[in-house]
Amino acid sequence: MKRYLILFLLTFQGLMAQVQFEARVSKNTLGLNERLRIDFIMNVDGDNFEQPSFDGFKMVAGPSQQISQSWINGRSSFQKIYSYIIQPERKGSITIKQAAIEFNGQVYKTNPIKVTVTNAVAQERDPNDRPQGSGNELLNLVAEISKTNPYLNEPITVVYKLYFNNIGVTGFKELAKPKYNDFWNQNIDIKQLSVQQGSYQGQQAYYVILKKVILYPQKSGKLTIEPLSLDIGVQLPTNRRDMFGQMIITEDNKVVSAGAKTINVRPLPESSKPEGFTGAVGRFNFTVTPSKTTLKNGEGLDLVVSAQGTGNMKLFTLPKPVVPNALEMYDPVHDEQVTNSLNGMSGRITDKYTIVPQYRGKYAIKPMQFSYFDLSTGTYKTITSKEIMIDVLDGPTPAEANTGTAAKNVVAKADEFKNIKSKTALIPIEKKDFYDSSLYLGLLFAPFIIIPIIILARKKKEAMDNDVTGNRIRMNNKLAKKYLSQAKKHLNNKEPFYIALEKAMHNFLKAKLHIETSEMSKDNIRELLLSRNANAETVQNFIALTENCEFARYAPASSASIQQDYDKAVMIISELEKQIV
Repeated sequence: MKRYLILFLLTFQGLMAQVQFEARVSKNTLGLNERLRIDFIMNVDGDNFEQPSFDGFKMVAGPSQQISQSWINGRSSFQKIYSYIIQPERKGSITIKQAAIEFNGQVYKTNPIKVTVTNAVAQERDPNDRPQGSGNELLNLVAEISKTNPYLNEPITVVYKLYFNNIGVTGFKELAKPKYNDFWNQNIDIKQLSVQQGSYQGQQAYYVILKKVILYPQKSGKLTIEPLSLDIGVQLPTNRRDMFGQMIITEDNKVVSAGAKTINVRPLPESSKPEGFTGAVGRFNFTVTPSKTTLKNGEGLDLVVSAQGTGNMKLFTLPKPVVPNALEMYDPVHDEQVTNSLNGMSGRITDKYTIVPQYRGKYAIKPMQFSYFDLSTGTYKTITSKEIMIDVLDGPTPAEANTGTAAKNVVAKADEFKNIKSKTALIPIEKKDFYDSSLYLGLLFAPFIIIPIIILARKKKEAMDNDVTGNRIRMNNKLAKKYLSQAKKHLNNKEPFYIALEKAMHNFLKAKLHIETSEMSKDNIRELLLSRNANAETVQNFIALTENCEFARYAPASSASIQQDYDKAVMIISELEKQIV
């Protein structure tokens, strides 16, 4: 008997060791515009196949299933394959998670696979695989850069144009946004996309300007602009015609990329850089303007320091005025009136200082200097403001103010000991006995109040613990609210949204109808809800929405339809709350 048991265990272990379940990909490195085939292969007829979520990829085709079985020299072999075609949605290292099957009560999983996604690559289509057209189809994304060797803080523009010809464009979405590391950047608004005629590499074509960006390099040397990549829906003609003789059009998707661009940024000259230069590059005027120069005692003035022109308006600081100690100057109020265009930033920036004089007299605000690098000449230029004289007509002079302060100090010293009392009345402190205090009485009677409260609370908790049905209803109510809240958080993520919404509706039914998951058939739910005076139309809407949750997880859905399903679920649950008795 022992020998048979050992033989059985060895045979069982051998069978277990023979189960193979693995994932294979057509390539481990691919471009953003390429597609990937992944096969999940098993040598047994496993059940309950669970595909991975394919985060970072979009599904192009699949799953397709293949089963093969053969007998060779008395030995059988079996193979089942689930295949998918997927396309990456972003660059970088992406992990395809585990798939799972069940066989003889045991769960088997594949190993995760790492795939590296690079920039979009040039692809040559197989002529037999391409829709038959004229052969002159053009679709290309270009980043046109105004200058590739600018100075530090010199504006350059990047205009992204989509060129096309003999091909229909139905829409596009961004797969990879361009990155402007070490650049200050600002998008130029495009109010409406419009198709224009032009040429691309000597060929007549149409183009659409998709994006305009103005860049100010903040670092010298070679800087890289990461590419913009788009997934574009296209319509291509075929050689087939319909029954009316018209050309049949086929729809497809194509990924295009503008490619990475390198900018060689020149540093500003160091040898001739003026003292006090704060980084202004462009062409500017500089003014220092007082609101008034003649003041009475207690009045103040506004001193406006301003630079206006074209250049990196938001990327430098204005000089600070130097005023005599007799003028009290407050921190400035900064204001920017700047517009952005393909020519760069232009407008005016100001610092407005409030100055309040303390004494009578005439005071000079020294000339101020503002330096900038002039791109047109490649040299530094300095603008110097005029000296400003402030005339305070009345009020104390510095000497009078000092004399008044000294007199006040003498009076203060004379009266310094005037109010000190020569006699002190001592009041005895009466010590009260603790046993007659309110604290003692409170501690004495506190147990007679607290103990009954504890007993009542404990009995109430025991009653709630024994109420199994009530606890289950409360738990289901809590779960329904929890999953409805989770669904709201996943309005932009289709599959988690519908999973949470379905759980919320199921737990709502459990709480209201006191049923279990095994009793949740469509007919039973309808019968129970109608017996509790629920409206027939509301019941039908509830069942329809529940059935739609499973379908919608795998069907294409827009953010608008997801929001509608959420609003519909809230409304149906609210109506059933009022109707069910």
